[in-house]
Amino acid sequence: MQYGLIGEKLGHSFSKIIHESMADYRYELKELPREALAGFLEQHEFAAINVTIPYKQAVIAHLDAIDPAAAAIGAVNTIVNTGGKLKGYNTDYLGLKALITKNGVSLQGKTVAILGSGGTSLTARQVAADMGADRVVRVSRREIPGCITYEELYSRYRSVQVLINTTPVGMYPHLEGAAADIGRLECLEAVFDAVYNPLRTDLVLLARQRGLVAAGGLYMLVAQAVYASELFTGTAYAPETFEREYRNILHKMQNIALAGMPGCGKSAVGKQLAAALGRDFADTDELVEKNAGMAIRDIFAGSGEAAFRQLESEAVKAVAEQPTGAVIALGGGAVLNPANVHALKRNAKIYYINRNIEDIVPTVDRPLALDRAALQQRYRERHGIYEQCADKEITVTADAAAVAEAIRKDYLSES
Repeated sequence: MQYGLIGEKLGHSFSKIIHESMADYRYELKELPREALAGFLEQHEFAAINVTIPYKQAVIAHLDAIDPAAAAIGAVNTIVNTGGKLKGYNTDYLGLKALITKNGVSLQGKTVAILGSGGTSLTARQVAADMGADRVVRVSRREIPGCITYEELYSRYRSVQVLINTTPVGMYPHLEGAAADIGRLECLEAVFDAVYNPLRTDLVLLARQRGLVAAGGLYMLVAQAVYASELFTGTAYAPETFEREYRNILHKMQNIALAGMPGCGKSAVGKQLAAALGRDFADTDELVEKNAGMAIRDIFAGSGEAAFRQLESEAVKAVAEQPTGAVIALGGGAVLNPANVHALKRNAKIYYINRNIEDIVPTVDRPLALDRAALQQRYRERHGIYEQCADKEITVTADAAAVAEAIRKDYLSES
């Protein structure tokens, strides 16, 4: 290959999309088992590559030269082949620094804890030191030189103000779980996670629930990719490239989920929106019926609401797991389960479609909203929940096409 990414597992990677969006070259993803790494590098059959978990330190032994900044860090994520000589660089450093700066967080005089002991943790340590942190500790599950344990973190460093996760905890496909128990760090002000798939890990979501500044690793990924591409091509990109490529990948990959009352128009709006954005469309009620092999009213009649809700949660999880840029119409009661909302928020922006209850027509297809009285009762029960879970409320005053266009404009304005 000419350009690409090497790592042990790359099913989560967005790098191909980012590089091929901003540059005129083909970018390949090449998964390498550990025993194949040395042979691949010694063959020199590439122009330039990026390196990810778990090889950012292992590649150093196979290089002919290393950039001083990367040497000081002790980790390499970019290798350029010049006349058969391999030189290593670290653009993760610039990417992480850009992520922290974008979110307006100062590390000056702060205590910073870095979760993980791999190559990215070394990069984060250097970034924190160079941005003026007063104390920097790396945290590992095992007792190893240069790191403290998690129990030491919670007992001796409870005054940590900034947390940076460089572990793969929470990364696709293993989405469940946070890399640290931030409830035990009462002085915490900000959390950054190098994981970008999902867009928001459980660690990031929990930090935001506490009102902390918290961001996943997508901007870091984009920024380091821009710097890497400059090394690949020998061309400097304009400063606006970073923000443009970040917005492009965010808008392309983030899902859009539509919540609201049964009959409010989620499916009609969703289909219009998906067509306008060139995206796939999914309806969780339709998925439930397909998976169950029967209509929702028959599930209620035969097995009850609890059985339906279980099927609904499974459908939500299936469409929410990966950032694929899908438009998702949710069943009216899907957001009643906090676990469903949490799963959606990892990769989606949620819109609440609020249609006047008097304009919604009860039908037999909606077991909990069969008549006007039931519909009004559901609205009283759910309106506050819809508002709370949504990132944006859209009040319906027009037809489905107009509502879809309003959502499209709002979504593409997001940064």
